Amino acid sequence: MRRGACKVGSVTLGLVVAASALGSVLAIGGCSQPLIMFTPQADVAPPEPESTGSIEPAAPRRDRDLSFGPDLSGEDWRRAKAALSVALDPQGNGQPVKWDNPDSGMRGMVNPTGLPFVKNDEICRGFLASVIGPGRNRFVRGTGCRPSGGAWELKSVKATTKPG
Repeated sequence: MRRGACKVGSVTLGLVVAASALGSVLAIGGCSQPLIMFTPQADVAPPEPESTGSIEPAAPRRDRDLSFGPDLSGEDWRRAKAALSVALDPQGNGQPVKWDNPDSGMRGMVNPTGLPFVKNDEICRGFLASVIGPGRNRFVRGTGCRPSGGAWELKSVKATTKPG
């Protein structure tokens, strides 16, 4: 029986030694990990410029850059653009669409010219627009294009003296 008791004691002693060894390894291994310390940062470097100055970045083209004329107010252009969208719609009837702004006295009409066509994966259509305002009337010829699911944008605009 003594032999069995000794065996149990040696197993217990072996577990204690193994646990001590494991504890020592974990303790030593824990010290080898980097400590995360939060310290205040020195001055942060300024962000790098988007361009170096040798080449000017292209200014984003705003829809207002191309319109039926600089004398149209924001509301005039909003109404004219709504008429343009209806007139150029390839599923529309191809008839002229009128617009007006009673507050400014500006009015006009957008007439699609020709059939719709595809260019650079956009649906495009030519138009002739009239702009009638206090003291000045004019015609504008151009092309509008619409990306799939997007809004109509003017691609070209040119003042013309006569509708034909």
